Amino acid sequence: MTLLDKDGVRVTVDGAVATVTLADPARRNAQTPAMWRALAETGRLLPGDIRVAVLRGEGVSFSAGLDRRAFTPEGIPGEPSFLAMARGDAASMDALIAEYQEAFTWWRRNDLITVAAVQGHAIGAGFQLALACDLRVCAEDAQFAMRETSLGLVPDLTGTHPLVSLVGYARALEICTTGRSVHAAEAERIGLASLVVPVGELDAAVSDLTAALLQPPRAAVIETKALLRGAGERGYDEQRAAERAAQARRLRDLAGLSD
Repeated sequence: MTLLDKDGVRVTVDGAVATVTLADPARRNAQTPAMWRALAETGRLLPGDIRVAVLRGEGVSFSAGLDRRAFTPEGIPGEPSFLAMARGDAASMDALIAEYQEAFTWWRRNDLITVAAVQGHAIGAGFQLALACDLRVCAEDAQFAMRETSLGLVPDLTGTHPLVSLVGYARALEICTTGRSVHAAEAERIGLASLVVPVGELDAAVSDLTAALLQPPRAAVIETKALLRGAGERGYDEQRAAERAAQARRLRDLAGLSD
């Protein structure tokens, strides 16, 4: 079933799995504000029984990043250019960037496990969109790069927090400030990629992973994701308490004693 198909985003649903496809291969899935609004809408539209959301890019690249027309005085038709944004007041600029960030936030919800299937380039906004997902399965030709600093900007689409969490502060700083490419083999070695496979095996690998993610009871997966996501912000004793509370909920549920 097709749930949404507009502005370079196509969403299909098959049972408990939603596939979100960046569908503008002629532009290597360059991202626009319209695409971000469609991605944010996707998060609101997903049926409640979806357990896994797979994000992929159509064509040779996952996403080559922000549509460069945003940097021109004319901008992207119907959208404010960066120059126009700079002329606005601080509150308006903050609100606009916050709106753009919504496309990158819902992937972290505890009721879903999200998987980015990455081939070719994942640059800038493309890198940050892959980072928004819980897991990244990469083809051997995948290349990540954070080019914002090279353009005089900063990564502002929620990518800095997961990048530091995955690879540590020093390596994240080096990747962002140099703008260099991180190829698939390195991505797997430093923890950016969960799995790297030959290009022709990407779809099969994602399908296998999705099937495995659907095997455990959903409630146990949701509780486990919540525990792991919060572990970095909790102290050791706080995490122990969170584990006890989660396990008590699971035991009551399995015993048929849930409220």
